[in-house]
Amino acid sequence: MSKVTIVTGLWDIGRDKLSNEWSRSMDSYLEKFDSLLKIEDNMIIFGDETLQKFVMERRESHNTQFILRNTDWFKNNDYFDLIQKIRVTPDWYNQVGWLQDSTQAKLEYYNPLVMSKMFLLNDARIMDKFNSEYLFWLDAGISNTVHPGYFTHDKVLDKLPKYLNNFTFIAFPYDSETEIHGFKVNEINHYSGNTVKLVGRGGFFGGHKDTISDVNSIYYSLLMDTLGKNLMGTEESLFSIILYRYPDLVSYFEINYDGLISNFFENLKNDNVQIKTTVSETSLVNNSITQPSVNSNSNLVNVGLYVIGFNSPNQLQTLIDSMLEYDKDFIEKPRKILLDNSTDLTTTPIYSEICSKYGFEHIKKENLGICGGRQWIAEHFDKSDLEYMFFFEDDMFFYPKKGEICRNGFNRMVDSLYYKSIEIAKKEKFDFLKLNFSEFFGDNSTQWSWYNVPQVVRDEFWPENPRLPEQGTDPNAPRVKYENIKSYEDVPYVTGDVYYCNWPQIVSKSGSKKMFLETTWAHPYEQTWMSFMFQELKKGHLKFGLLLLTPTEHNRFDHYSRDLRKES
Repeated sequence: MSKVTIVTGLWDIGRDKLSNEWSRSMDSYLEKFDSLLKIEDNMIIFGDETLQKFVMERRESHNTQFILRNTDWFKNNDYFDLIQKIRVTPDWYNQVGWLQDSTQAKLEYYNPLVMSKMFLLNDARIMDKFNSEYLFWLDAGISNTVHPGYFTHDKVLDKLPKYLNNFTFIAFPYDSETEIHGFKVNEINHYSGNTVKLVGRGGFFGGHKDTISDVNSIYYSLLMDTLGKNLMGTEESLFSIILYRYPDLVSYFEINYDGLISNFFENLKNDNVQIKTTVSETSLVNNSITQPSVNSNSNLVNVGLYVIGFNSPNQLQTLIDSMLEYDKDFIEKPRKILLDNSTDLTTTPIYSEICSKYGFEHIKKENLGICGGRQWIAEHFDKSDLEYMFFFEDDMFFYPKKGEICRNGFNRMVDSLYYKSIEIAKKEKFDFLKLNFSEFFGDNSTQWSWYNVPQVVRDEFWPENPRLPEQGTDPNAPRVKYENIKSYEDVPYVTGDVYYCNWPQIVSKSGSKKMFLETTWAHPYEQTWMSFMFQELKKGHLKFGLLLLTPTEHNRFDHYSRDLRKES
């Protein structure tokens, strides 16, 4: 296995035809590329037949893999037409003075090319004949600003593996109140969940081969989503979003305000580099920059996490531990409230200690019951400034084992579930989004509302199967009717007649009001809510969704006497 392979590509896209400071001839690119080809490291190179001849006259086949691709490949990609539409739109190119005459606006192939670098890196990973451990994209014209001696003499690339675990960018401070490379700054902040003050460079990026596929998938989803909303910068705009939004997947090296990548390679040569992860926890190069705070400019800032606990601090601690292992954002990002329903008051100081450690608000009540507690949470949520809330009972833990599936064949774990589930709820305007397909007693293929609605409702919606079994469950109970199967990034979900139950969920402020407050019961039960909400759903008053995942599982390991169990 080869440790490090460089991936690059070069095409003539007519930049020499520009009549201003943006102009650059293909000969000048080839001159700089010639110096890069002198490196001894393995290289995977994309280009047309003319470039292939140029490359193979200068390199040997044992350390070179040339993948033939002409400019038609860019034209056949599904984002090509979206880019063309945006680049000729006055609202886009007039947002800042330099943009109208830039390569982004003037050249048909410029943005399709630079925005394809991530895809080319991933394709190189798939086609790699060297069985490389690490792959990095390096711009063909990099020696315009970086002396090739770093690669040929100092062999700095050999030093990279000892610093890297994640996919890695080089990032530099960037301060703008309007746009970042043509991407509106307020929109990039929204997508990032933060105030973007660092931009990921496009001249050099990559990492271990096992990290590339995940980041490539995220990048593609971001590219198509943003272009579909007429938002466009360059690949660096999207790298910046990924840098902020996925600290568990990506790391970065920070360089100076001038953005010169040569500084990074000089520091790498001298073993004077520091790998960083979460942007909000870093000291930026220029201390005059305000350190971004978590979600400071995001619509996700007002999210709550409500947990019902009962007589077992160990259950709460286990839930917290599972969240930290699965996706630490569930603990680090929302406002956290524990509704302590315990009857065993010796647990109170232990609950208080846990809440203090992890930043929960500890609210002690006299055993309101499971549904009584859920009702109290709806009332508390309604009076708060929160926009969305997650609800968990203390025995419904995350299952942080990547690659495993539930009994119905759905993934147990995906990355960044906290952010993605909120984005799905917002995007679809769901009142209620259930996180689990498989549950303890059943799953979301069976329509459990059928058991709980009044007979007249069964007659209306299930005339072919209107009668309940005399006892137990019916093996031929109606199935849930789903309308659409969709996905957000790598998270599939469905819309339709999703039934309500007290399993982990995310609820909007308006949805919670319609579900729990506009109609109330003195002693609510889960079956009552299930019946009521199904009928409201069929009237079009509610919109529910369900993730096609099973990220949590039920495990009450601290048991209590049955006579202590209370619904409301």
